[in-house]
Amino acid sequence: MKATNRRLEELINGRRQFIVPVFQRDYSWTTEECDQMWKDILRATDSGGGHFLGQIVYVQGDMSAAFQSWLLIDGQQRLTSVTLLLAALRDHIAETGFSGGSVDSPSIEKIEAYFLKNVLEKGDRSYKLMLRRTDNATLRAFVDGKSPPEPNDRSALIVDAYECFKNHLRDSGSDPDTVYRGVNKLTIIEVTLEHLIDDPQLVFESMNFTGVHLSQSDLVRNYLLMGLNEEEQTRLYGDYWRKIEDLFKKSGDAFDCFIRDYIAMRKESAQQTRADRIYEDFKSFWPRDDGSPIEILLQDMTRFARHYASFRGLAPIQPKRLSDSMSNMRQLGTTQGVLIMRLYHLYDEGRFTQEDFINAITLIESYILRRVIVGRPARDYWSVCARVAYAMQSDFGSLRVALARLRDNNRFPEDDEFISALGDRDLYALRICKHILNRLENAGQRELSPVGDYSIEHVMPQAIENSPSWQHMLGGDWRDIHNTWLHRLGNLTLTAYNTRYSNKSFDDKKKIKGGFKQSAIRLNGYIAEQDKWTATEMQERSSCLTRRAPEIWPNHGANLTQLQKAQMDDLRNQAKQRDSDSLEMSEPVRELLHKILDAVRGLGDIVETIDHKSVSCHGPGFFAELLPMTRSVRIILPLDYDEIEELGELDINDASDGRRVPNRFHHDCNLLVDIYSENEVAAAMQIIRQAFNRQTM
Repeated sequence: MKATNRRLEELINGRRQFIVPVFQRDYSWTTEECDQMWKDILRATDSGGGHFLGQIVYVQGDMSAAFQSWLLIDGQQRLTSVTLLLAALRDHIAETGFSGGSVDSPSIEKIEAYFLKNVLEKGDRSYKLMLRRTDNATLRAFVDGKSPPEPNDRSALIVDAYECFKNHLRDSGSDPDTVYRGVNKLTIIEVTLEHLIDDPQLVFESMNFTGVHLSQSDLVRNYLLMGLNEEEQTRLYGDYWRKIEDLFKKSGDAFDCFIRDYIAMRKESAQQTRADRIYEDFKSFWPRDDGSPIEILLQDMTRFARHYASFRGLAPIQPKRLSDSMSNMRQLGTTQGVLIMRLYHLYDEGRFTQEDFINAITLIESYILRRVIVGRPARDYWSVCARVAYAMQSDFGSLRVALARLRDNNRFPEDDEFISALGDRDLYALRICKHILNRLENAGQRELSPVGDYSIEHVMPQAIENSPSWQHMLGGDWRDIHNTWLHRLGNLTLTAYNTRYSNKSFDDKKKIKGGFKQSAIRLNGYIAEQDKWTATEMQERSSCLTRRAPEIWPNHGANLTQLQKAQMDDLRNQAKQRDSDSLEMSEPVRELLHKILDAVRGLGDIVETIDHKSVSCHGPGFFAELLPMTRSVRIILPLDYDEIEELGELDINDASDGRRVPNRFHHDCNLLVDIYSENEVAAAMQIIRQAFNRQTM
């Protein structure tokens, strides 16, 4: 690697060409950056030493060749902008007839020969700078003095930059001599990398690049393609990466999110990578020097990128029958990327039918929506969905089980809890309020209402302080009824005539043009039939709607047998990791522990896991913890002291008073039975059997 301080004009002039590799990003400067470059060039004219433009980094070719073709690693934005400025200056000279006042004045011939073209070369070699795709076609048009391509085939930002410089040149104070002198005073740091010796990616990462910030997906693209020869870069970019880029074009951060979720899915990671660490995570996931074929990786990424783009609404959904359910789920957020890609993988392999796939998406929507309704925290959905994805096996039933087995703050709300919360909470304040009303309106219907054009309507208006008719209808406790029911489901509906309804009386809302009696909206059918609108009617309507809710947003549907099997499978996998012989204890205590375990195994299909310093017994629910002590085995049971049917002569203690029990794993169990000899095992088994018989999942 060699770095040299030199003038930009010296770098460009000569029989040479800079080629922007296919993996580089498109031109991305806006008029704001172009305006700043214009000011810098004008300042350079008045400066004794010129103006530093930045660094230009390129991989040099065969230095013995008469024509030099160099791959541009950094500096595309600056070189492109200077090229556009000079094309604009040349065109300005042609349009105004400027002839200059000295031999150093700019001319059309000078600008083209020094900065824009290799005038003695033909074809692609005649251009000093070659960009990629529509960028190159648009730049080439301006360099050739032609109009840019049609809007669908042009780079809008390159057109904007050219027009920006043309506008500056048209200003009365602009002088071509001044601009040309300023360009010739621009200085750069020229960094040349030797092919097959210097690693462009390492240099790229270590230098402090200026200009528009590179996205994480830009960095990943460069990492994958930069070290390849130009022919291989072009092929892999065209066959794979460009197709991925096109899927996420103009989609904000969706491309970065895809790469993050793809890595997580392949690594089975439940920890979401920080947005600014995706590139570093990718390098760890796919080290370039481990010999893995890059084409296999790109094939896999391309397949899942199509699925991910469909999930994010950026590409047509396949299969088409999935469209409605995917759209409904997407309205609740886009943190389910890992889980959706896993579902697509199972569908591609034929392990999910189309019906399974649709039901799976509906179930995920239900899980998210139910949790919002019952007030569960929504901050960790990404990790929850990722864990569910990895817990799935090969069929729809495994998704049911994975969702049903979520615990504590992540659990799947049951029907009773969901129905109660849906009817009682302030629904209007939720972001998903319109989504709920839309689904209640159209779910299961073949003739769909155009709900996208509708707005939320309060049947009982939000302001009734100055409405005697509403106060009279509601009765003496109208304030309490209004405060209680205003934003609940029973009082909310959809309408295309929100402003027309306003705060009118209930009778007027029914009879006006477009009122409830004329409404084609199914949600308004019950309302139109009522003579009055009080707490009784709102409660009745709420009950009707909430009874339908579990049909639209179903429960997980996993049965007890499926859950028990999944529980036992997990426990058996855990049991394979360690057994009781790995615990430290004296030999007499070990012998006693084995006697107790032999007796416990006679109860049925028992799985023993090692938790901390003890043995936990499951069948499939936990029912006993066996903790080796100095001279005894302590049996810790999920029973209360007053539940014991036979105390006998055993050493039984109640720890419900908060006393400390060292080394135990199950802290919610308060019955302690200390066994000192084999003679006590039979009596202890009566109590253990009692815990076994009442175990729960």
